[in-house]
Amino acid sequence: FITAANARGKLVVIDTKESKLLAITETGGQTPHPGRGANFVHPDFGPVWATSHLGDESVALIGTDPEGHKDQAWKIVDSFPAMGGGSLFIKTHPKSNHLYVDAPLNPEASISSAVAVFTIDKMKAGVDPESTILPIGEWAGIPEGQPRVVQPEFNKEGTEVWFSVWNAKDKESAIVVVDDRR
Repeated sequence: FITAANARGKLVVIDTKESKLLAITETGGQTPHPGRGANFVHPDFGPVWATSHLGDESVALIGTDPEGHKDQAWKIVDSFPAMGGGSLFIKTHPKSNHLYVDAPLNPEASISSAVAVFTIDKMKAGVDPESTILPIGEWAGIPEGQPRVVQPEFNKEGTEVWFSVWNAKDKESAIVVVDDRR
């Protein structure tokens, strides 16, 4: 089990079967999000867990394979910038080749209403991956307020990603569905 001690900039790894602390790791970023993160197989590092940060634009990758990649287990193996600080959720799916990173707490409307998408099989060690910025808030067609895009969720099949588009309580909100197979 991995969780963030976000006020301290650390990740804590716990073996829940053995009730044992395995590691405490610095994330290198400011205020890692204590949410569930995202698991995927990186082309160079193998199995990793990714977390975004509330206080900066970084995404940290932590090695999660103590048997196949022992030298990388429970350590930061890479870090790269997303589109801006204020991220709450990062998401992928076992059948997806994409990693989605939101930033709803960012003060810039163009950032808080969009999502960065990274192509997993194009990631390389030590190279910041390119992202595609999806203007989800714009696609929602909400005419008023400052919509904030948050918490991407996949459908069961891993073919669609659903985004909540939050707005002020007296303004329209929406859900935008994106085809992940593009």
